[in-house]
Order: sequence, then structure tokens, then C-alpha cells
Amino acid sequence: MTVHDTRPQAATDGIAEVTHGIAVERQAGSLGAYISGVDLAGGFDDALVAVLRGALLEHLVVCIRGQEAMTPDDQLAFARAWGTVLVHPYVPSIEGHPGVMRIYDTNAVTQTWHSDTTHVSAPPSITMLLARTIPPYGGDTMFANQYLAYETLSPGLRATLDSLRAVHYGTELAKEAGVDAERVTNSHPVVRHHPETGRRALYVNDNYVRHFDGWTEAESAPLLKFLFEYAGHPEFTWRHKWKVGDLLLWDNRCTQHAVIADTDGAERLLHRITIEGDVPE
Repeated sequence: MTVHDTRPQAATDGIAEVTHGIAVERQAGSLGAYISGVDLAGGFDDALVAVLRGALLEHLVVCIRGQEAMTPDDQLAFARAWGTVLVHPYVPSIEGHPGVMRIYDTNAVTQTWHSDTTHVSAPPSITMLLARTIPPYGGDTMFANQYLAYETLSPGLRATLDSLRAVHYGTELAKEAGVDAERVTNSHPVVRHHPETGRRALYVNDNYVRHFDGWTEAESAPLLKFLFEYAGHPEFTWRHKWKVGDLLLWDNRCTQHAVIADTDGAERLLHRITIEGDVPE
């Protein structure tokens, strides 16, 4: 099968591109970049946000290192420059900062390839995760490019998937929190169009999707199993090793992620904010 490679092209020999004093250094052939020359605790403006947004759209995941001075208020202020902060429907925020979630432990949900909160009607567009406490080893996060996951499928399977929708369900935590099931059960296209780039990406994940819309779970299982596994093929991925002060931004509309649970019980604390998205089309 011949596949047209539509991935963004790397800077010459991997050397960082510098724009307005900000260095963007690509990390893998599939996705991911490190950004330096930014101090968000010291303030930011629309021009800086525009440069960062451009880097995110190109690389799908960007890590802005050295942001340990940011407070939760700083992180919220920066997030609001990207859109409306989404308050999770059933996971609580940290006290006094609605929309800032405490991420502190690995579990079955975080270890599985997924996009954030796809069970709501308008899933988040962007996630921002700031590293506060990092273990001496382990706890890396992997990311997978879902443009590539879609584009490298056969034309026949792409045509089939283009016509399908899948039903996304909230986890047991939603039920335990007393959230109405209909609020966290939504049907989305299996292949969604990115509203800013116009590209198509695979949009099903093993955390929240149980079946295709109009299909039974038994009928759906073989194809879904293939898609869940295919979404995380190594050639689509990049693995990020955390440092305190890392601020990671990723595009939930075209990526999936999963954490590696190999911290041997050491403390791991990060603060997460998500930005409201649109209804997938």
C-alpha cells in the first residue's frame, strides 16, 4: 500500500526553528516538540499565544519547559487565552480553582490509549498538563498521532469508517458521582475533521467507546479491537519523559495518549486543564 506522507516536515537535521526568540525543536517523526525561550509566569500576549498555537497545530503535542514558577492562577489565565476552560463533569477540581484537576496516580484509565473526556457532547480541544512533582524515574506519557492512524489505513477501510459513528460512555466514576448517564453518553464520528487544519483523524478510543452507533457490542468488537490497537502503533508515537516545570499542551482532536505505570509507587503530581472544544464532525 502506498501512503502519502502528510506529516509536517522537520527543521533541517532536527535543529530547532526559532521564531520571535522562541525555539521549537521537533522530537519525533510522528509528533511532539520542545519549546524554549518562554516564561509564562512572567506574562504573555496574543502574539506569543499565536506562535504557540501554530506550533501545536504543526506538532500536535508541545512541551514548554521551565514553567515551575506558574501558579494555578497563572495556569488558568494562560488557558483562558486559548478558549473556555472545561470543568470536568465528575472529577473534582482543586479547591478554589475550578477547571484545574489534580493528576496524581496512574490507573487503568490513564494507562489505556485515549483522548480526554470524549464522552461529552463537545469534547475538549486542548489539554494543558503542568508537572509539579515528578518521580526519579518512570511515569512517562506516550502520545500517538491519529492523523497518521487514519491516513495509513487502506482506502477501503477508510471509506467504511468515514460512514460510521461510535458511542462514547462515561466511566464508572460518573455513575458513582451521580452524573446522569445521558450527559456522559454521546455518539461521535469514527473519523473526525479537525476544525482548524481540515485534516481527518481516527476518533475512537478504548476508554470510552463500546460499540458503533446502530451496532451491537458483539458486532463492533472485532473492528474496534483492531482500531484500538492500531491507534498506538509505535511509528505513530512519541514518549515524553517528564521534568518538574514541564507544561505539555496536546490536541485531543487528533492525538491519543497513555501513561506508563512504572514509578514504583513514587509521588507523581501534575495539574491538568482542558479547553472546551466543538461538536465533532
